[in-house]
Amino acid sequence: MILHHRLSVCSVLSVVVLIGCVRQPKFLERSVTLGDHEYRYRVWLPAHYTKLHHWPVILFLHGSGERGDDNVRQLSIGLPAALDRLGGRFKAVIIFPQCREGQEWYGDMEMQALAALEQTIREFHGDRRRIYITGISMGGSGTWYMARHRRLFAAAVPICGEVARDPADPFPIEPPPDVARIVGASNPFATLAAMIGNMPVWAFHGTDDNEVPVAQSRNMTAALRAIGGRVTFTEYRGVGHDSWDLAYADPNMARWLFQQRNR
Repeated sequence: MILHHRLSVCSVLSVVVLIGCVRQPKFLERSVTLGDHEYRYRVWLPAHYTKLHHWPVILFLHGSGERGDDNVRQLSIGLPAALDRLGGRFKAVIIFPQCREGQEWYGDMEMQALAALEQTIREFHGDRRRIYITGISMGGSGTWYMARHRRLFAAAVPICGEVARDPADPFPIEPPPDVARIVGASNPFATLAAMIGNMPVWAFHGTDDNEVPVAQSRNMTAALRAIGGRVTFTEYRGVGHDSWDLAYADPNMARWLFQQRNR
């Protein structure tokens, strides 16, 4: 009887331990409401996540092909895809908002991304000194523009992002005044650089990008260097638009990112 009792207790304890070791889903579903609109987004938690300490937080902005409102498509390429193989490098809480069709990462879409960021920081015990932003293509543009919030973000990693809009490719929706001031300036690169200041930036671009010319990143990083900005620029020779695969696989970038802190 005593032996049987001990075995039963051990069995119960084993079940409890196993349940406690079950990993949480990688991409949790969340939503935020602004006015009359609900925006769904995803949150990725690192392995062994716990609220016992504060975590770095990354806001990821997807490209134009992942727009919609299914709360799934934004996970298909870029950083979310890299997490399957390299999740151990990104010991952070990561937010994946989704831009609506026919819009880009400014105006209402910027507001919903920042609202999701704030809600995530509060829910998952984010470290406000270590908030980062990164994005690809259209999201790379959004990263450049949102980097003007230099008191919010400790560092930015824009990948193949455009800053100076081609007149033949107009904005789908009129940008708000703060973004219009950048893109409507005689020198958008210098105007944005002055807003970003000395916030750390590491930009990536492929030299053979036929979607967003590499000159966009070259000119933007040159403008930051001209004002003494803290900027690193990596060009991938012979690489096209999908330079994000190499960028997110670079272990030096991940190490560099988590070393940056707001004071």
